[in-house]
Amino acid sequence: MKVTVCELGNDPEIFAHDWELLVSHIKSEQSDLVLLPELPFFPWFAWSPDYDPAIWQAAVRSHDSAEPLLKKLAPAIICGTRPANKSGKRLNQAFIWNAWSGFQSIRAKYYLPNEEGFWEASWYDRGTKDFSPVQVDKFLLGFLICTEIWFFEHSRIYGKKGVHIIACPRATPASTLDKWLVAGRSAAVVSGAFCISSNRISQNNEDADLGGQGWIVEPDGRILGLTSPEHPFFTLDIDLSKAEKAKYTYPRYVPD
Repeated sequence: MKVTVCELGNDPEIFAHDWELLVSHIKSEQSDLVLLPELPFFPWFAWSPDYDPAIWQAAVRSHDSAEPLLKKLAPAIICGTRPANKSGKRLNQAFIWNAWSGFQSIRAKYYLPNEEGFWEASWYDRGTKDFSPVQVDKFLLGFLICTEIWFFEHSRIYGKKGVHIIACPRATPASTLDKWLVAGRSAAVVSGAFCISSNRISQNNEDADLGGQGWIVEPDGRILGLTSPEHPFFTLDIDLSKAEKAKYTYPRYVPD
């Protein structure tokens, strides 16, 4: 199946330009699955430590009204995260979208940083500690939303449950790209699954420091491709049977 990862501008005008380029890329490549960055349809708001309900609600509305944009990518399946209000909580909710059933809410982000530029625990609540995979078409998908990728016990569990792909939508800074790539490679090795990631990128001296660089990593940790400002989209035809075979090889077969 053809998988696409990307980096998309944080600034609304740049994002709009990047989105049209992404649409053209997806149509040309005929992608089956597209991973978007974390909370892509609104400028990154967690750079500020001060929660603002008006900004939060604007972000929710922006994502709720993004379906016309997603339809431009059909028939590809789209995954990412969006802000959501649910049961009295503010959540960073993983979703899958397709043209025949619309948005499907999956799980909400559980591990929330709270530091300079990434005051996430100040803006939204923890989801439940439920890392159940989801069946998507003919493959099994697991979400590790940004910071969650560092908690490798969940990669291990995903591997034991037979996940083919771990999706990691991110909003991470330019200064730590190498470190995040280590996390992606490690998650792939621990799970025996393909690990894919897309990130936001800041380009206009914005308050947010976001560094781009999406990736596709194969189950044994080899980097198959990266995005960059010069090449913001990367598409690859991956063989899902490699993830199935990897479950029986080192270190995945070693008993707990």
